[in-house]
Amino acid sequence: MHYTTNGNGPVVILIHGLFGDLDNLKALGKSLEDSFTVVRVDVANHGSSKKVSSMTYLSLAEDIKRLIETLKVNSAILVGHSMGGKIAMATALSYPGLVNKLVVADIAPVSYNSRHDKVFEALESMPLNQIKDRRDALEHMRAHDIDEGTAQFLLKSLVRRDQGFKWKMNLTGLKQSYSDIISWPTFTSPYQGACLFIRGGDSDYVTSAHRNAIIEQFPTVKAKTIEGTGHWLHAQKASIFNRMVKDFITNK
Repeated sequence: MHYTTNGNGPVVILIHGLFGDLDNLKALGKSLEDSFTVVRVDVANHGSSKKVSSMTYLSLAEDIKRLIETLKVNSAILVGHSMGGKIAMATALSYPGLVNKLVVADIAPVSYNSRHDKVFEALESMPLNQIKDRRDALEHMRAHDIDEGTAQFLLKSLVRRDQGFKWKMNLTGLKQSYSDIISWPTFTSPYQGACLFIRGGDSDYVTSAHRNAIIEQFPTVKAKTIEGTGHWLHAQKASIFNRMVKDFITNK
C-alpha cells in the first residue's frame, strides 16, 4: 500500500473514497500535523498502490491492518470518506484492538444501489490518446452528463504520459469490484470504541433509514451534520469538517 507520512504524535490514517487518492484528504492532514502523525494512503486500485482484480472490505481492512503493523504502533485513529469510511469501519469491526478512534464521513455501514454507471462510462470512454489537454477531458466529462464538481474531482486522477494521458486508477479492477464496493459484509460483533459520523446536510448517503444499522454496529457513535454540504463535505466546508475531526480525535 502506497502512503505518505507527515507530522508527529499519535498515528491518524486518512482513507479516501472511490476514484480518489491520498491527496483527497490532504487539507485535513495538514490541519492535524501539528499534533498527530498523519498517514495518507492510496487504496488498492487507486493512485500508486497495487492493482488487484478483487476488492472486498475484508481484504481492504487487512491492508490497513498490515499498514498499522508496518508503522510499528499498537493502534491508530482512522478517518475515512465514502468508500474510505467503509474501509475504516470494516477495519474497526475486524480488528477493534488496532483502532483507537474512528471518524466516518458521509457513508453508512450498509449496502447501496449502483450509482456510478455514468461515471464508469465517462471514464472508460475517455479518448486518452486523442485529447490534447485537460480542457478536452473536461468537455468529454460534460458530454457524458458528469457535473462540474464531480468531473474536476475525477480528472485529478488523469495524468500525462509520453503520448496522451492515462488514469492513475485501475478502472478495470474497480469495475470488477464495484458490486463489492457498494455492498457491506456481516460482522459478528460491534465496534465499542469512540466513533464519530459526519454527514453532509444535502447528501443522501446517510439518512434516517440508516440510523439502526449505524447504532447496531457502532453503539457509542456520535453524529454531526454539516449543513449546506453534499457528499464532498470535506472539500465544500473544509474548515468546519477539519475542526470537527480534530476536536473529536483530540478530546478523550
